[in-house]
Amino acid sequence: MNAYAPVLVLGALGAGFAIFSVVMATLIGPKRYNRAKLEAYECGIEPTPTPAGGGRFPIKYYLTAMLFIVFDIEIVFLYPWAVTFDALGLFGLVEMLLFVLTVFVAYAYVWRRGGLEWD
Repeated sequence: MNAYAPVLVLGALGAGFAIFSVVMATLIGPKRYNRAKLEAYECGIEPTPTPAGGGRFPIKYYLTAMLFIVFDIEIVFLYPWAVTFDALGLFGLVEMLLFVLTVFVAYAYVWRRGGLEWD
């Protein structure tokens, strides 16, 4: 349990700071509400009414999210590999090269298909 104490203390400090910030902003922040402040903010553009079903999102949003997840997972696998690189030896190096090559092939495919260009 002593090994996890610093992590728990850091988590408690982070949660405490977040809660403190929200509570203090609510208590001492300005409370001048008007119609413009209560509307949804859309990057300075006047909000447009949405259909009853909520509207449709372009497929680019989902492709971008999937790309983010793929590269996020790559980083999640690279950190433990880097820590245990000496213990894994040549086997670990070959396996990680195959993994990175697979991710690179996916990246090249998306790049070639225009998935990284935002219209």
